[in-house]
Amino acid sequence: MKPFPLLIALLWIFAAPGLLCGQTSTTTADGRSGSSLSGSVRELRDIPYVTGGHERQRLDLYVPPQGEGLRPVVVWIHGGAWEAGSKNNCPAKGMLAKGYVVASVGYRLSQHAVFPAQIEDCKAAIRWLRAHAAEYQMDPERIGVWGASAGGHLVALLGTTGKIRDFDVGENLTQSSGVQCVIDWFGPTDFLHYGDPATARADDTKSPVTRLLGGTVAEKPELARQSSPVYYVKPDAAPFLIMQGDQDPLVPMQQSELLYAALQQARVPSVLKVYPGAGHGGPPFGSAENIKVMADFFDQYLRQASPPK
Repeated sequence: MKPFPLLIALLWIFAAPGLLCGQTSTTTADGRSGSSLSGSVRELRDIPYVTGGHERQRLDLYVPPQGEGLRPVVVWIHGGAWEAGSKNNCPAKGMLAKGYVVASVGYRLSQHAVFPAQIEDCKAAIRWLRAHAAEYQMDPERIGVWGASAGGHLVALLGTTGKIRDFDVGENLTQSSGVQCVIDWFGPTDFLHYGDPATARADDTKSPVTRLLGGTVAEKPELARQSSPVYYVKPDAAPFLIMQGDQDPLVPMQQSELLYAALQQARVPSVLKVYPGAGHGGPPFGSAENIKVMADFFDQYLRQASPPK
């Protein structure tokens, strides 16, 4: 999985008009729409979510103008084959205009530490957000995640391991690392069954998966299973919206189909949207129709649905 090529372009497509040019939409007391300088959106960059941790263990937090009550949170997890990418380009910032708090999370890459370091970091970030929810008017019971490629893999793990504490290490352990919903863009889900068995690259010593695991799938089958979201699916998994192109040259379409089938079997609310002819990203993912589908999904599970007990 290479770094997601359309991330910067998608940021411009997905963001609300005026957001990236220094303005955000506002509403006056009498209901009229207006605009204000971007200073009304608080941008807090490079917040460490692990005390004295690695330089990658930081998140950016975007807080919309203060309103009444607690706001739901959308967390972006970047892609980049677990060896590249950055939290700096965050397409989820478009959700600020809808009143969501947005967080963009960095995590240790495979050259810094092998799996499970990456999911441990993502879970530490979720726990940090809950521990500091009151400071930023965040609703700790309404956190959704969205990721692409390697980030899709990590958000799928977040959505399927909410009740499993194996990956919860470090600080804020009294907080849950579970999430309320997941948008997974073409993330790998089963490293033990990755595409056509005849062309599987389980023994490819140069693949991103090998670098993630610290060895080939053939050499580390237990770790390959431990890092595969599909094996954690139970009825208490978070609702999923899975999106992938059927001509993806990097992540086989079969990976999304396996996860969707497991979610359906467990009766977990889930949707698989397949884009004919699309590859590893592309215009369909940034279309107005697709943006509305994602925004409606977050609204359904972070605004309209009752938080889980």
